[in-house]
Amino acid sequence: MVSAAKLKRAQDRVVAARPFANKMMEVLSELATQSSDNFSHPLLDARGDQKYLLVLVTGDKGLCGAFNANLIKAAQAFIKENSDKQIEIMPVGRKGRDFFVRRGFVYEREFVGLTGKGRVEYTDAMDVAHTIIKRFSEDETIDKVFLIYSEFKSVLSQRAVVDQILPVARTTDEAEGESVSTAVVSSVDYIYEQTPEQIFSTLLPKLVETQIFRAMLESVASEQGSRMTAMDSASKNAGELISTLTLNMNRIRQAAITKEIIEVVSGAAAL
Repeated sequence: MVSAAKLKRAQDRVVAARPFANKMMEVLSELATQSSDNFSHPLLDARGDQKYLLVLVTGDKGLCGAFNANLIKAAQAFIKENSDKQIEIMPVGRKGRDFFVRRGFVYEREFVGLTGKGRVEYTDAMDVAHTIIKRFSEDETIDKVFLIYSEFKSVLSQRAVVDQILPVARTTDEAEGESVSTAVVSSVDYIYEQTPEQIFSTLLPKLVETQIFRAMLESVASEQGSRMTAMDSASKNAGELISTLTLNMNRIRQAAITKEIIEVVSGAAAL
């Protein structure tokens, strides 16, 4: 019941955050495509492919079914698929942090207690995003930043997602020799009053903040949905176990009473 109440609030915040995040990504991707030939930005420029920063968003608490386990499995699969790369993990959540600490991973920065409150604030996402931006901007050996979180579909369905958040991904159309963003680009023509430098310098950090905030909102909603399902299953299993044990107890009690009756009757007959 507690998770059901928290889930409703978390679900409303996720639904409200998605359109803004998607539209911001769409607009910036279109502008990045238009200005790709004469403008560069540290958060846009492609680097090598040797060192990754993996931001793993998990829960701070258990008792939520396979929620944390699925995210950790997704992180392990990512590490295995990129075994030839140097991977640094930045955990957001106690469960992911504890799991990889036991396996010898060392973190330069970690965030614990942000999602366990049940309500994620934008300032929390800002702290995480600014740390990521600072690490990516100052450490030129980090080539890409990936984000793993649980996308909320419904109470019964959550999906582990792996997204590259830095640098802003682009693909090159070799046939036309043009740079094309991997995001879906609208056909609407926008009029930009500021220069690309001003727009990107202001909005790119906001974009990272928005992506982190959305991921944390999705994670909280997924966790509450998974906990709601897990607790419902636990209650049903407990009810079935109580029924089975009660039936066994009654059978044993009935057998004991029958045995006592037989002993009484046999003793009376012997007398």
